Amino acid sequence: GEDAPTAGLVPVYEKPTAMPPQTMRRIVDAALDGFLGSVPVLLPAGLREEHGLLPLPDALDAVHRPASEVEVEALSEMRSEGHRSIVFEELFLVQLGLLLRKASSEEARGISFDCRGHLADTMIGALPFSLTGAQQRVIGEIASDMGRPNPMHRLVQGDVGSGKTVVAVAAALRAIEAGYQAVLMAPTELLAEQHWKTVQRVAGDLPVRLGYLSGEVGAGARRELLPALAAGEPAFVVGTHALIQEEVRFGQLGLAVIDEQHRFGVMQRAILGRDDEGGVSPDVLLMTATPIPRTMALSVYGDLDLSTIDELPPGRKPIRTEVLPANRRDRAWERLQSEVAAGRQAYVVFPLIEESENSDLRDATQGAEELSARFPELRVALIHGRLPARERESRMREFQAGDWDVLVATTVIEVGIDVPNATLMVIEHAERFGLSQLHQLRGRVGRGDAEASCLLIAEFAQSKEARERLRVMTETGDGLKIAEADLSIRGPGAMLGTRQSGLPDFRVANLLRDQELLHAARRSAAELLSRDPGLVDDEHRSLREGLERLWAGRLGLARVG
Repeated sequence: GEDAPTAGLVPVYEKPTAMPPQTMRRIVDAALDGFLGSVPVLLPAGLREEHGLLPLPDALDAVHRPASEVEVEALSEMRSEGHRSIVFEELFLVQLGLLLRKASSEEARGISFDCRGHLADTMIGALPFSLTGAQQRVIGEIASDMGRPNPMHRLVQGDVGSGKTVVAVAAALRAIEAGYQAVLMAPTELLAEQHWKTVQRVAGDLPVRLGYLSGEVGAGARRELLPALAAGEPAFVVGTHALIQEEVRFGQLGLAVIDEQHRFGVMQRAILGRDDEGGVSPDVLLMTATPIPRTMALSVYGDLDLSTIDELPPGRKPIRTEVLPANRRDRAWERLQSEVAAGRQAYVVFPLIEESENSDLRDATQGAEELSARFPELRVALIHGRLPARERESRMREFQAGDWDVLVATTVIEVGIDVPNATLMVIEHAERFGLSQLHQLRGRVGRGDAEASCLLIAEFAQSKEARERLRVMTETGDGLKIAEADLSIRGPGAMLGTRQSGLPDFRVANLLRDQELLHAARRSAAELLSRDPGLVDDEHRSLREGLERLWAGRLGLARVG
């Protein structure tokens, strides 16, 4: 009787409360009857025909009221005509928005850096090592962007140790040679200092003014640097977000390099809006050591051009990775003792700071105490997220200087510093960490010439998903392969919260399952914009209105008619 609309087939819904299933069906049914007529059809007819899509009202109807067993089967495998139509529309609207965002940033007046690249070539020629093919390729991609009159917006991704800083310095030298200023900004004092050391090492002998600016820099150094920046004198300044505070003015900012930009949250593009007096936007280079699978990059950073440094410098040895069951933890401590005896250092990472009542996880505080009690001769330091940032950083510096043998930590060391003498990483409760996190942590060791290892201590009663993560870790050291595996194990939502990227949430689309549709949607969006860049044609009126609603007006499309 009441379930007649689906001809003997009844939809099963996840219910928001403990209501009977037929009540939920009645509610959905009433909603379909009442509102399908007012669901807007956004995609133009030509586009729907080309991809074999139903108008949205028909697609919704087909998904909720399948006409046959065959359709139900197709629905359960997420490949019915109705489902494909809804997914395509969702992906298309997001890609169209990203491409519009990209177009508006390209329309801004940028700088065409007119220079031969002598400074960068001199720097590269003087390096005591050769650049990898991947570094050379990315330097070339950046140079051709910088030659164009519209502002560059490029994201460079590459594993820890792949040599992103040198690539950034080459770009900065290009801007400086053309008479502009360049800035490299990092999220923490420690990371900024690390970049600063690299910059001094590779560019210190060039006739270029180098500067460093952070909250720690004294008033005297500031007084010297700030007037020169305001006057537009060519310089390369490295620092923290102190670089975008009010009193710092750039007379001629040509290039902004932002490292680990996802950690800057809202600040990430504040510096970019700061045009200099001529209303010209600087070029922007974002860098990340978090590998991002291609589908993910297209849907989250679709308004940026992507470069990947997918090659580690020669001589970098792979890090030996082993999984140890918790009852064989002693093997890890014997290994740690022998590494320290050989003059090396080690990290031990825990998921929690201190034991909570309801958790059996071994915590960092207790772990540090146990290690010290067991090996009184070891110098053990502890750092975690509750320590004031300054104290954390000074302990990291002491560890880097060799004052401690073992650094016991929570994941605050994930984006960390170079300690070439650290050769062992022990991760407790490795089954509790995500793949990308494990990979980032492992990347803390193996920064010097000695062979490095990573020991993953895991409890027996792991989920299938955790076992899969640990298997991937022992089989590959390639960040992109690990990111792809992470995407397939955890799904996209967990990898990159769309909230912080300012993207509309996906309701139906799944970036892993719907890769082909994503690429098709991206191509179609690009074709549509090449014909009608401002979406002003009559046939695109409803598309334009729907797009503005989805993006909450953030695309700034001019009103039409």
